[in-house]
Amino acid sequence: MSTDTTTPAISSRAQTTNLALATLAFTISFWAWNLIAPLGVSYAEAMGLSATEKAMIVATPVLVGSVGRILAGALTDRYGGRVMFTVLLLVTAPFVLLVALAGTLDSYPLMLLFGFFLGIGGTTFAVGIPFANAWYEKSRRGLATGIFGAGMGGTALSAFFTPRFVRWFGYTATHVIIAGALVAVAALVWTTMRDSPVWTPNTSPVVPKLVAAVKLPITWQMSFLYAVAFGGFVAFSTYLPTYLKDVYDFDLQAAGTRTAGFAIAAVIARPVGGVLSDRFGPRIITVISC
Repeated sequence: MSTDTTTPAISSRAQTTNLALATLAFTISFWAWNLIAPLGVSYAEAMGLSATEKAMIVATPVLVGSVGRILAGALTDRYGGRVMFTVLLLVTAPFVLLVALAGTLDSYPLMLLFGFFLGIGGTTFAVGIPFANAWYEKSRRGLATGIFGAGMGGTALSAFFTPRFVRWFGYTATHVIIAGALVAVAALVWTTMRDSPVWTPNTSPVVPKLVAAVKLPITWQMSFLYAVAFGGFVAFSTYLPTYLKDVYDFDLQAAGTRTAGFAIAAVIARPVGGVLSDRFGPRIITVISC
């Protein structure tokens, strides 16, 4: 998102409301994005999957969600966070239901296919960061993005509640509930969320901007740090339920509880890291975090 050099008066209430909505949208989309992993063990048993196949169905949404952020970020520059959050939430919902269909049919190819498109839910991170930045002045953007980033707690919610929802409500009903939540939040975002008054659409061609970004050393430096830090966290938290079941023989609920505990630590650390970044600068905090 592009912003003007002059900042109009923005009420703290508008900042808080829009940041809360963005965080909610991020949370539910990350829950959907991580919907396969907590049930990976049961999928492997039902479909007779090898270790490699089991890893593939867990990793596919993560990979797509990561790479897809490039396009999602570029479209956010042009259309704004309100439109992009709404669209991505609505597009993700049908694939939640299709993942349920693949699981009901015990079809590994369909699980891979629908899991691929489920990765769309993971692209909302690239929408929320510029959206939050546009609402806050530079001195508070670390705090804003830290609070928004806590929405990654959707992975913890998924790890903890998805296996329990399956036990309480049934497999198909669980996916219907999550799909319904995505649609409900999309409606809330569309009717209530607003883009920052300092944001203006950037209609310049995407490819030249990407080429220019690729030429900057800082792009590769930050990508490397992000891959090591957040990439490592996502990889571990996504595969942890399967690991705990295979190595320590935990059931799905026990594995999900421990995975949620691991994720919550990162959720709490994000706003703290944002505040420290505002005070001491992002470089030193990034180095310490890694």
